[in-house]
Amino acid sequence: MSNLEQRLKWEDLRLVLAIARGGTLVAAAAELRNSHPTVLRQAAQLERRIGVRLFDRSRRGYVLTPAGEEILGVAQRVEQDVEVLERKLVGRDMRPAGLIRLTTVDSLLCGPLTPLLAAFRRQCPQITLEVASTRTMSSLSRREADVALRAGGKPPEHLVGRKLARIAVAIYRSRPRARKLAVDLAAQDWLMPDDSLSHLASVRWLEQKQLHRQAVFRADSLLTLAQAARSGMGLAILPCYLADPDPMLARIGAPIDDLAGDLWLLTHPELARVARIRTFMDSMHEQVSQVRPLFEGRTSARASVGGQARRRGVTSAS
Repeated sequence: MSNLEQRLKWEDLRLVLAIARGGTLVAAAAELRNSHPTVLRQAAQLERRIGVRLFDRSRRGYVLTPAGEEILGVAQRVEQDVEVLERKLVGRDMRPAGLIRLTTVDSLLCGPLTPLLAAFRRQCPQITLEVASTRTMSSLSRREADVALRAGGKPPEHLVGRKLARIAVAIYRSRPRARKLAVDLAAQDWLMPDDSLSHLASVRWLEQKQLHRQAVFRADSLLTLAQAARSGMGLAILPCYLADPDPMLARIGAPIDDLAGDLWLLTHPELARVARIRTFMDSMHEQVSQVRPLFEGRTSARASVGGQARRRGVTSAS
């Protein structure tokens, strides 16, 4: 075999990166948007081509050998260099047109965000939006998205952006049964996030209050918890922006201050100078400020968001 055939290619580095990150060929195939048999074949071909074993196979998945770790280190450095170069090149685009890839969470999309995105599209028809619903910042950090709209605390230092609003959180239940609520919350059935949402402050709050012992339903989505609360299954802790506009849900008490968070709009420093990104972030800042009562859980929120939506010619999501 010639030295040229033995040389590593960028596709080889991406393959090693994906297997190292996922730990299994199934996870690597999902990241590479390929099939499991194809990734298996590519891994075997790579080892044969360079004549070195790169992966140790076990019941738990794939673990890199020392040779594989060496390739991984180079692959990570190359990936970082490529990402920096891409952001610099994109930063030279000063036209308010093109594609914006936004990552956010499903509760915002099914709540107040989609009407705001529709209004932005009418203002800037030359800009196309591609939206992905994810729970972490990884897609933004790995350059799989341009902008992130996220709830939480202080964002990572390598990102820039704005804090758009304070997010109020409260307890909700089905409106038809709201008047039958007992004073003792510990006597109620509770709807809780599952382990995949264990980072939420509401989970820690329920555990501190020992209310998690009354959990009769767990789910990996706030939308699912809201739907379960609508059906009268029990109490759920939900963001006010999602639950207050819902006529089938009734709030119990005031928002819980300890569970409040911040709504952040974030991007890469290099992309912040791009015209379409800057235009989008300015628009979202202005539009969210107009419906801030909804995020903050004020009593006038429903009328406020409804009026803003009607003035824009859109229907507010419930």
